[in-house]
Amino acid sequence: MKDVNWDDLKLFHIVASEGGLAGAASRTGISAPTVGRRMLLLERTMGRTLFIRSQKGYRLAPDGITLFERVENMRRTASEISEWHGDAFSLPIVSIGGPIWMMGFISANTQTLRVPRDPFRLCCKMITADEDLTYRRGMVAILDKPPVSGNVATLKSINVTYSAYRAENLQAGEEAPWISVGTEVAVSDAETWVFRHHERMIHTWTNAPELLPKLVSSGAGKAILPSYIGDELPGVVREGGPIQELTHSIWLVVNDDDRHTPEMRTVIDRLAALLKRNEDLFGGRANKSIRSESSIIAFPRS
Repeated sequence: MKDVNWDDLKLFHIVASEGGLAGAASRTGISAPTVGRRMLLLERTMGRTLFIRSQKGYRLAPDGITLFERVENMRRTASEISEWHGDAFSLPIVSIGGPIWMMGFISANTQTLRVPRDPFRLCCKMITADEDLTYRRGMVAILDKPPVSGNVATLKSINVTYSAYRAENLQAGEEAPWISVGTEVAVSDAETWVFRHHERMIHTWTNAPELLPKLVSSGAGKAILPSYIGDELPGVVREGGPIQELTHSIWLVVNDDDRHTPEMRTVIDRLAALLKRNEDLFGGRANKSIRSESSIIAFPRS
């Protein structure tokens, strides 16, 4: 048996719904004789009698009833697929990518970066500092340093400070134990600082930087954290001031070819404003007794 044409099945459904050729011709714009010939060909192709023909019109035969029900199911499935496809591709995507701590902050503040009426979707991603952004379209990258090459536009934003933090009940002093990010995953200056300066006193380490706040809060030792993370942790205090050698600026980086699209421009402007509003928090100048607008959520390293 030859494969059945979906267009013929749709025409069959119309004929059955209208009860005859005239109604089907009116709905489709196909002449009644042509509709009749296509129904005869469909019956021959399927080897089944689909209609009982009379002067009153076309009435479904038993096999026609079975086929009608199955075509109904196919139509519903096709409609659901079309709706699903339309939902997925009707809106452009704007991605925001950055290192682990920053993406925790971004994920906690997405409600200020995209509102329900916005005609775009938002994606939060982890990216590394050495990732090539030349061909990454639709992404706003948040980096510690601006790229040295590539077809990108950059915007310098606020500064980030880092300090040593410990639990309030952990005794301060030079002999207090340290917690570090494991050397197998440490990338940034802040992640390698403890190994470079206090390797002898490292008693605990982790290959998952998102665990550092929990380890510090538990009293396992001191650790280096960005101020906007450490200053927000309950039961945790700074030990000493910001470490000047770790202070750096934040850079917003975007492919130069699409930075002027409406959705990209909207996200860039809102992201720059969000960082500016939290400048004291990132710079270590926020009053710890006053919580920020949102809790900081550590974004897992993939």
